[in-house]
Amino acid sequence: MSDSAVPAIRAFNRFYTRQIGVLGEAHLNSPFSLTEARVLYELAHRELPTAGEIARDLGLDAGYLSRILQRFQKRHLLARRRSAKDARRSILLLTKAGRAAFAPLDRGAARQVAAMLRPLSVGERTRLVEAMQTIERLLGAPAAEARLELRAPRPGDMGWVIERHGRLYGEEHGWDERFERLVARVVAEFMEKFDARRERCWIADYGGRPVGSIFLVRHTDEVAKLRLLLVEPSARGLGVGKRLVAECVGFARECGYKTVTLWTQSMLAPARHIYQAAGFRLVKEERHSMFGSEMTGETWELEL
Repeated sequence: MSDSAVPAIRAFNRFYTRQIGVLGEAHLNSPFSLTEARVLYELAHRELPTAGEIARDLGLDAGYLSRILQRFQKRHLLARRRSAKDARRSILLLTKAGRAAFAPLDRGAARQVAAMLRPLSVGERTRLVEAMQTIERLLGAPAAEARLELRAPRPGDMGWVIERHGRLYGEEHGWDERFERLVARVVAEFMEKFDARRERCWIADYGGRPVGSIFLVRHTDEVAKLRLLLVEPSARGLGVGKRLVAECVGFARECGYKTVTLWTQSMLAPARHIYQAAGFRLVKEERHSMFGSEMTGETWELEL
């Protein structure tokens, strides 16, 4: 390495740590350090994690991580259960309080990055992301590693939401054009009446391409509707739907809604499982043929 490369890289490190605010004791004005926030992130996004896996992947000393986890348990943010496959290992699970503590951290980090990107043009953002990916690749990140990110919609995403709903549900369930028309109506109404204080759309990106969507829209001052949850077949089993629903519910709680409601179909077992796991309960069933065949529509609710 040339003599000039070392100070240049050190200068960049100093700049970027200031830029993302990692030098303070508390991360994003929370009661958590940066390391604690990163551990919370791993707990929220991994399927059945163990302490050993997190310590290995984050490069943390096992004793240091153990002390962090003990603090989480004392604050009732974390629970443990024995692994069904190996009784010697404990599975780590965020409690309801743990998920509530993590949600504002996750949204705060997203807002921080959005604020950093706001002055940049679309082309400049693309160059920035490509430069970051180049750094990762040159410094040893696995070339095939894909990352799941939830982001705000970009130009073209709303058209993608409509097209993918129409095509996927047509191919997988035989629903006709009336379903795509309904999706287009929901999207158009969201765009025309969008209230940034109380409504959101999230697009899930995996490996740099859209693989999912979800909307939260205002129904009344106390009731929000979860709409248009979609996960591409190629991304199913990766926890995309779970993350989208958790983000949606967390935002609804932050906005002060008392209830989140949704409408789905009884045949959509994977989506129903996600809703049930998130705490929604089935409150109403009705037979209909809105999309070309007989089916059972279901209304689910979550009290916040």
